[in-house]
Amino acid sequence: MLIKIVCMLGYITIIALLGYKGWKETQQAKDYLVAGRAMHPFIMAFSYGATFISTSAIIGFGGAAGLFGFPLLWLTFLNIFVGIFLAMLFFGKRTRRLGLTLNSMTFPELLGRRYQSGFIQGFAGAIIFLFIPVYSAAVLIGISRIIEISLHIPYNLVLILVTLILTAYVITGGLKAVMYTDAFQGCIMFIMMLILLVSTYSILGGITPAHQALTDMAPLMPAKLQKGGMLGWTQGAAFGSPLWLVIYTTIVYGVGIGVLAQPQLAVRFMTVPSDKSLNRAVLYGGVFILFMTGTAFIVGALSNAVFYQYFEKIAIAVAKGDIDKIIPVYIERIMPAWFAALFLVAMFAAAMSTLSSQYHVGGTSLGRDLFEKGLRLSRQRSITLNRAGVFLTIIATLIWAWVLPASVIARATAFFFGLCAAAFLPAYACALYWKKTTKAGAVTSMVGGFFISMFWLLFIHEKEAAAIGLCKALTGQTTLVASAEAGSWIWLLQWVDPNVVALPVSFALIITVSLTTRGYSTDHLHHCWSNFVSAQQTREWRN
Repeated sequence: MLIKIVCMLGYITIIALLGYKGWKETQQAKDYLVAGRAMHPFIMAFSYGATFISTSAIIGFGGAAGLFGFPLLWLTFLNIFVGIFLAMLFFGKRTRRLGLTLNSMTFPELLGRRYQSGFIQGFAGAIIFLFIPVYSAAVLIGISRIIEISLHIPYNLVLILVTLILTAYVITGGLKAVMYTDAFQGCIMFIMMLILLVSTYSILGGITPAHQALTDMAPLMPAKLQKGGMLGWTQGAAFGSPLWLVIYTTIVYGVGIGVLAQPQLAVRFMTVPSDKSLNRAVLYGGVFILFMTGTAFIVGALSNAVFYQYFEKIAIAVAKGDIDKIIPVYIERIMPAWFAALFLVAMFAAAMSTLSSQYHVGGTSLGRDLFEKGLRLSRQRSITLNRAGVFLTIIATLIWAWVLPASVIARATAFFFGLCAAAFLPAYACALYWKKTTKAGAVTSMVGGFFISMFWLLFIHEKEAAAIGLCKALTGQTTLVASAEAGSWIWLLQWVDPNVVALPVSFALIITVSLTTRGYSTDHLHHCWSNFVSAQQTREWRN
């Protein structure tokens, strides 16, 4: 216990010093919102990665891997290919250039100025502020649970203590403080996950024996999971079964594609000084994500074999049905005390890095995009308004953390990623690549994608519809398709993620409406594209 406390105090001291550094360097709105547009690629990459990967990935999705096994590694592939390679090279460079051209300092402001629409900026800001606290609460729950288990501190007290620490440096230091602390925290996370991966394979005798041991445990798969279609932890789920749909439409597709439209990640593209910085960041970010998510999913699945070897119980039984406790229990019961102490610091770092970024983007969406731009409050008080927005985001997150149920981390993360993809991705991608996109097309896509996603969540998708209960209250059924014949394609829609339907429809809306409505002036398009092409190409295009 003493070593854990010493490690935590040392960690908090360094965070305080980095937060102070960020505060001292924050003199104007540009510093608070986009870190002065001058961040080193290593800091940007590790801040991006540490924001992307948090306790929701390590604790929540690591726990989900305890249920579903190795198929979750497809999400690691998408995280690297889509979340790093495509995001930084194809979205990041144009986002940085467009943000510089339009002098945009938030994700909603980027969309609003590209489409010359105050509604788009306000609508995007409202979605982020209203729903990112749910995602933030999932991360806050994850770190609070592991501290509760490791230090035996009451859960509610942990929620408050973690919130107070984050409040101190996010409100005062802005994005500079967030990114400095993120990079430090990312280094801690990387080292600990590397040790965890090597240790787990060593316990089971190496890579091949470990995977074989897990394969041989297929008959031990709980009956409830077998009924849902699970064949084994290495075998995955039967194609088309309810759990196959959960794994591949909600977890792999929903989170893997949704990363492209995450506002807290997109804003980081605007913090570096050049495209060359983003090129360098790809390598740093790719290696980081590989070891973060890959380790979490492998260890989560293999924890079943380790627990069975030590206790003749699989991980699910140890966790007593709460998958968010699988990784924390594994660390406490299997790993040596010194590692448990350092891993606690790593998980605290994972949560702090993501939470600080979520608080910042939620707060600036309220302060910059709603207070300052929507309500037209004084620009002279820009930093004050954004700090007020951050404070309100933190309070909303704390409330959600108190009311959300157990085993919610992975679900809440997938929900927010999917919602952002449906509401933002088509408008965001077209803002960067399609000159013929119109204001009407962007508005229709964003509003349509949002409401289709929410309708599916409330009335079709079984997990959320059953928990929220609105469909039950209005129709008497858990979902609108619950009464369909079991096994039919209509009945299976209950396990299809909202984003599978909402995102294609959102793309169809922006294309169809843009082709049938009036576009933008040549001067506006030239201004937006002036940083994308050479001067000669611009003259040729205008003529």
